[in-house]
Formats: sequence, structure tokens, C-alpha cells
Amino acid sequence: MNRRRRAAAAITLVCALTMPVLNATSAHADPPAPKKSLEEVRQEIDDLYRRAGSATDAYNRAVEDAKKQSAEIVGLARKIVAGQQAIDKLKDRAGAEAREQYRSGGLPLGAQMMLSGDPDQFLDGADRLRAGQQATQNLLGELNQTQEDLATYTKDAGTNWTKLEANRIKQDKAKKQITEQIAAAKKLESSLEKKERARLLQLEEDQEYKAQTTWLSTGILNEINSAASAQGKQAVKFATSKIGLPYVWGAEGPKSYDCSGLTSQAWAAAGRPIPRTSQEQWAQLPHVAIKDMRPGDLIIYFSDATHVGMYIGDGAIVHAPRPGRDVTIAGAGSMPILGVVRPDK
Repeated sequence: MNRRRRAAAAITLVCALTMPVLNATSAHADPPAPKKSLEEVRQEIDDLYRRAGSATDAYNRAVEDAKKQSAEIVGLARKIVAGQQAIDKLKDRAGAEAREQYRSGGLPLGAQMMLSGDPDQFLDGADRLRAGQQATQNLLGELNQTQEDLATYTKDAGTNWTKLEANRIKQDKAKKQITEQIAAAKKLESSLEKKERARLLQLEEDQEYKAQTTWLSTGILNEINSAASAQGKQAVKFATSKIGLPYVWGAEGPKSYDCSGLTSQAWAAAGRPIPRTSQEQWAQLPHVAIKDMRPGDLIIYFSDATHVGMYIGDGAIVHAPRPGRDVTIAGAGSMPILGVVRPDK
């Protein structure tokens, strides 16, 4: 009995000694991750919206390509219908001429001469026969060419259908990326307390102010003194009239805009249609030096050309910033400048 008591006491003592050690070990095994600083949160949110902006550009480009391909398909369909109607008419004409030649020229020339008994009449008939044969050959040539054109139109229509479907897939993929990035950014913002969100906004403004101040410190405004063109003034008037309207990705107005939707619609209102996306605006419009820019010119931002604003003078731009923000005025140097393009050069 004493042995049993001593054994139980020993077990109790061992448990008492090991329990704190085990608890201490488990308590230090998974330390909580350190909370991110507001600056780290700002950078992460900025990166998410940058990715959303890039996906928005891809979406807008796919939409524009799909519009062009749809228009080409409609045009080809009309050509196919017209071509088929032309073939039917040519076949009818060819059949009529073949029947006429059979009736008038079915006999060999020698037999026709013997039966006519009049050399002049024979020669006149032979000339008409040759003319009819040439007309038939021309008709058959036209028929063959029309059939070849019809085959080409049909092939091109099939190719455009394939491209159209590929662009629809691109649209869906880009749309998914946009919604995912925006949702992640909003979730991160909503996790902050009210005071933190206010401080976050202040950090964003401070970052933009710092970048703008650095840009202005180069003395660039002393070199920028070109006056706006007549169309440039119209474009600026349109864009600034939209201040306060919300940013919505893929939007071209009239109640909301994304960055390139605003600039493309502003220049369309000024009578100069330009490409829809910021990347296409950078790739296709004439480039000008920053020191030579004038109001109405477009400033393209970031190395991948995924943002655009319109220069309005005095070192400022009007632009649609990102989801959750409205069309506003900002410093032209508040973001990394890739270059400047001029729609009316």
C-alpha cells in the first residue's frame, strides 16, 4: 500500500513539475505577428490599386478590341451577303449567254459559211460570235474572282470570331483581377479604426506633397510656359467640369470615369478622338518633352503606363485617381512621370 502511495505521489510531483514547462513552451511557440505600420498599410493598398489599374487598362483594351472585331465581323457579313447575291446574278448571266451561244454558234465555222452563202453575212456573224465568247470569258473570270473574294471574307470572319472570343476571355480575366484587387484593398482599409483611416489619408497626401515638392524643386515650372491650343482648352474645360465625379473602373462617363476614360472623352469632346487606354495613348500619340508641355497635354505615369492625367497648367493635373476617390486636381509631379503626349500635335 505504501508503495502505491509513493508511486502516486511521484507521478503527481512529475506532473506538477512538467506542466508549467509545457505551458511555457506552448505559450512561446507561435508569437503573434507584429502589427503593420500605417505606412506599410498605405504601400500595400497603393500596390493593390496599382494592380487594379493595370488590370483596368487590360480590360479597357480588350473591350476596344472586341468593338473593332465586332464591327469587322458585321462588315464582312455584309460583304458575304453581297458577294453571294453577285454570284447568283453572274451565274444567271453566264447561263443565259451560254444558251444564246449554243443557239447561234453551235455549228462549226465552215458549216456556218456554207449555209449562209453570203461571206459578208458570215463574217459579221463570226465577229458577233467572238465578241460573245469574249464576254462569256470575262463573265466567268468575274464569277471566279467573286467566289474567291467570298471565300476570303468567310475565312476572315471566322478569324475575327476567334479573336473576339479570345478578347472576351481577356475581359473576364481582367475583370476578375480588378474586383479581387479592389476587394483586398477595401478589406485592408476597413480593418483600420476611424482614426487610423484618417491618418492613412494624411499619409497619402503627405506622400503626394513630398513627390510634388521634389518635382517642383528642379525648377521645371520655369521652363514650362507654352500656351494651350484651342482644342487643348476645350479638353481642359471638359475634364475640369467633371471634378467631384467618382472613379469607376471601365467608366467613360457621363456620371463616372476611370483615368483614361476621362482623358479620352475630354479630347473627343474637343473634336480629336484618341485611344481609349493610357497604355495606347502612350504608345500611339506624339511624345513631347516635359518642359514643352502645355495645358491639354496628357501626362502618363508609372513605368507600365497604367495611369494618365491631363495637364491644366501651373504644375497641376486633373485626373481620376482610383476606386474610392473622385475626379480631382493634383500635382503633376505627385506620381512617377513616364512621359507626356500631345493629342493635337
